[in-house]
Amino acid sequence: MEHAFRERVRAAAAAAWWTLLIGAAFFFVQWLGYLLVVSAKPAWALSTWGPGATWDNVRTDWFHALAFLKLSLWPLALVALWLTLWARQLRTRVPGS
Repeated sequence: MEHAFRERVRAAAAAAWWTLLIGAAFFFVQWLGYLLVVSAKPAWALSTWGPGATWDNVRTDWFHALAFLKLSLWPLALVALWLTLWARQLRTRVPGS
């Protein structure tokens, strides 16, 4: 039972790190898209935001979305670190590792 629990904690830590990596890659792609769209200011971008949208609205909304995504990645990083340290502690504490 202890071995199964230790493996589950280790798997949860690995899943958290993969999720964080994928989230960081998604953030990076969004940031590059933000830089490209805001600097080029194509007409299709305003039409996707809806009628009456201005470039100030697009810039502000996109920036807030990026800030929210970045702020949501920090708790995930802390959970991944905590799970990793817990899995390491279980590995050293349980005999027969």
